[in-house]
Amino acid sequence: MEYNNENMPKHIAIIMDGNRRWAKAQGRPASFGHKEGAKTLEKIVRYANKIGLEHITVYAFSTENWKRAEDEVNTLMALLQSYLDDYSKRADSENIKVKILGDITALSQGMQKSIINCMERTKNNTGITFNIALNYGGRAEIIRAVKTIAEKCKNETIDIQDIDEQMISDNLYTAGQPDPDLVIRTSGELRLSNFLPWQVVYSEFLFVNKNWPDFTEQDLDNAIIEYQKRTRKFGAN
Repeated sequence: MEYNNENMPKHIAIIMDGNRRWAKAQGRPASFGHKEGAKTLEKIVRYANKIGLEHITVYAFSTENWKRAEDEVNTLMALLQSYLDDYSKRADSENIKVKILGDITALSQGMQKSIINCMERTKNNTGITFNIALNYGGRAEIIRAVKTIAEKCKNETIDIQDIDEQMISDNLYTAGQPDPDLVIRTSGELRLSNFLPWQVVYSEFLFVNKNWPDFTEQDLDNAIIEYQKRTRKFGAN
């Protein structure tokens, strides 16, 4: 695929929606859809790394997803833990840096261990940064940042007048990374669902009318080409 290399997005964020309805359409349980969705994710991240994207962020599990059926949550967590363990084993060959965005303290000790091990094993990789939003909520992220900054004000390590957009960005899970240039949501739903509300204020949006397990490398190519057709003004005329 030929891209305009001077206008490549540096950061793509994806809301991977539609695993359950994909499974339902095939008469299979939700767990089957999540397993197929995990295969799609691995394929897309590997391809994104191959074509030179610098950052990709995916919405794997929100703070609201705990409301789902217990067996579905357990399946998701087991899949994610296995996924992280596999990345740890392939760290040297994949050259992908894995980061987790979200509150991991609410997760099992086994999951926390897998997360820490995966991030440590991949931290020096120089390929794409693969952010997994896990037990993530956008408003909770902002509240966490505000509390951190407020504590610094209380301890008089910063002055209240020092607080600006950059300081807030520097206290988010995505600190040090560029904001997403493009947000993709699959399954045809037209909402953000509490995903990166601070970071996507000037992102381009693309809503794809297919479920996540059906998303392909060609769909990612098409999304990048669509992005390159747009003119980003960032509030200017």
